[in-house]
Amino acid sequence: MTEQPRVEIYTKDVCPYCEKATDLFDEKGVEYVTYNVTGDDDRFEEMVDRADGRQTAPEVFVDDELIGGWDETSALEETGELDEKLGLVTDGGSDDVVDHRRLIVAGTGIAGLTAAIYAARSNNEPLVIEGDEPGGQLTLTTDVANYPGFPDGINGTELVNNMKEQARQFGAEMRNGIVDSVDASERPFRVELTNGDAYTADAIIAASGASARTLGIPGEDELMGYGLSTCATCDGAFFRGEDMLVVGGGDAAMEEATFLTKFADTVYIVHRREGFRAEDYWIDRVEEQVEAGDIEIMKNTELIEIHGSQADGVDHVTLVEHPDGHPTDKLEDPETEEFDFDVGAVFFAIGHTPNTDYLSGTGVETDDEGYLKTRGGDGGGQTETAVSGIFGAGDVVDYHYQQAVTAAGMGSKAAIDADEYLEELDRAAADEVEAAAADD
Repeated sequence: MTEQPRVEIYTKDVCPYCEKATDLFDEKGVEYVTYNVTGDDDRFEEMVDRADGRQTAPEVFVDDELIGGWDETSALEETGELDEKLGLVTDGGSDDVVDHRRLIVAGTGIAGLTAAIYAARSNNEPLVIEGDEPGGQLTLTTDVANYPGFPDGINGTELVNNMKEQARQFGAEMRNGIVDSVDASERPFRVELTNGDAYTADAIIAASGASARTLGIPGEDELMGYGLSTCATCDGAFFRGEDMLVVGGGDAAMEEATFLTKFADTVYIVHRREGFRAEDYWIDRVEEQVEAGDIEIMKNTELIEIHGSQADGVDHVTLVEHPDGHPTDKLEDPETEEFDFDVGAVFFAIGHTPNTDYLSGTGVETDDEGYLKTRGGDGGGQTETAVSGIFGAGDVVDYHYQQAVTAAGMGSKAAIDADEYLEELDRAAADEVEAAAADD
């Protein structure tokens, strides 16, 4: 047996991705040491130096080798390379089926965990696959103020962890991993993970959520993690005293901008249109900060380039503005103004892309954006997809409401629909046995 490598994780306070990283190693049973850089300038400088200038947390090291942040760590987990580095691979992997499960739930956001709670209470013993964003988008929210039952609000990560524990208590099993593909050509379904492990399942609930979108502009790839982020609660504190730019016009953008006022000199919200999509609550919160001089709004404006270096971070950005909005569609218009703007950090809050690629080839139907189409309507079976036995719930289906409470509702519906489907399978199997006995 080889000696376990030394795992070190630099973390910070209020860091959802840090918790994702430590949870991953906890589930693997791998020991690690953590260094909290919050308020510790020496430790922060040590992290930046060891991480080749990156100023975000977490930063993971295995035997002094820089693995990277959560994105890099989860990417290695997808391919199985992380287990190799940790000395956990003994046979080089196998395509053999690990286990057969009555129900597999893909995703551990609010929809997936609610489905797991309901399914476990129905004795369907669900296996819940964590996905590449364990806990879903809610773990990136510091204060969930509108989830029923919490008059003082609740931290998003705390809510998710409570739901995980509740699901486990009823018999759900959590498995770290990412679903790579589903084979629906025969029954039971074959569910393969990105590390090569495979399961069979009688039913599947797709609750795999959606991932943060980026713009695909110059400077984005080079500076992600070096002053550019998709998570203000994770990285905002690293840029204390800087001017910060938030891109977006929905609830997430308003929430992130409000949060960043704790650290920024000034927060600038860049939105490509005149009107915001955010609910009135968040717009009112932002307007209060505008009046206080902490936020400035730049409407009818778009970000087209980020300038800087990995060594020094973001230096400035290039913006375009047109009085009628959507300026990148009017770059040749003489009314479109292009200008450079000094900021020290940029945060994207521009929506999400549904995680449905693993269902391609199964026969499930999606819209043009990739969101799952479910039956809907009245009565039972509302979460059924076009493939019998595959159900959808949460942000992987819902492109409109995208609220924690609606995701929870859809998760419960999916579990109930799946239970009814599984009971039908049981009855059909019993009828076959009875018919065979009668023939004998």
